[in-house]
Amino acid sequence: MDLKFGIFLIQIVIGTIGNFSLLCYYIFLYFNGYRPRSTDLFLRHLIVANSLDILSRGIPESKAAFEKKHFLDDLGCKCLFYLHRVGRGVSITSTCLLSVFQAITISPRDYICSQLKLKAIKYMHPFIILCWVLHLLLASRTLERIIDKGNKKNFSRTIDFQHCSAIIPNNDSGMVFAAVTLSHDILCLQLMIGASGFMVFILQRHKQQVHHIHRHSSGRSSAETRASQSILALVSAFVFFYTVSSTLHACLALNDKTALWLLNATVLISAGFPTISPIILLSRECSLTRLISKK
Repeated sequence: MDLKFGIFLIQIVIGTIGNFSLLCYYIFLYFNGYRPRSTDLFLRHLIVANSLDILSRGIPESKAAFEKKHFLDDLGCKCLFYLHRVGRGVSITSTCLLSVFQAITISPRDYICSQLKLKAIKYMHPFIILCWVLHLLLASRTLERIIDKGNKKNFSRTIDFQHCSAIIPNNDSGMVFAAVTLSHDILCLQLMIGASGFMVFILQRHKQQVHHIHRHSSGRSSAETRASQSILALVSAFVFFYTVSSTLHACLALNDKTALWLLNATVLISAGFPTISPIILLSRECSLTRLISKK
């Protein structure tokens, strides 16, 4: 087992335990009668999406680490990569929705965003359902592009993922589909960055306003501030890992021959956000639980 597989297995273990712990935490809150926050819906779906992401990539990589590189048939390759694309897509969309809804939630009454609070809460469930349906459909393209290593058909260009291969489309329809997917991702990133910038502005303004107010009189504001800060950390981590991962994927697609170091770096970076996000959220939940218990 080389260093790359060792690091990836550590990522799988940390990510799986972290996401499972968060899921158990929310189940515990539900059965103990805690009132859910407005953003908890997106967090729960983010946990499921991240679990799909890391497990769908973790299973084949773990098998490959133990010298079982050709254990997947064509159906297995398609299913795992399909789940990976769905998880990755839902992850970016739910993170985007999470940041936008939190920005709306903390906006003061004198801002236009405050008028959207009730509507935002009303349409949370339709938005998240639309998110899953959208990415279940978009990921269907993966079923055509992913093949197993034993496929003997001749394809002009492929990316070797050690256990499976991806066909690089040369036709116009493939380029159009890639452009639509990229446009969706860029839109989500722009909304995240815009919402994050707005939250930073609001939090800074709030900090100046309550500078001379006694700490115990601003408990609600402290809870909102902590939630916003953790979401800002979450979005920052997502933007970093997504940008680096997308750059590496583009390099893979543009290279005529798949460089092993580039492939390994892509796999490790792609698993970065599902691994670190539960750590960020768990630290937030522990802080909020302590704050609630003191009231």
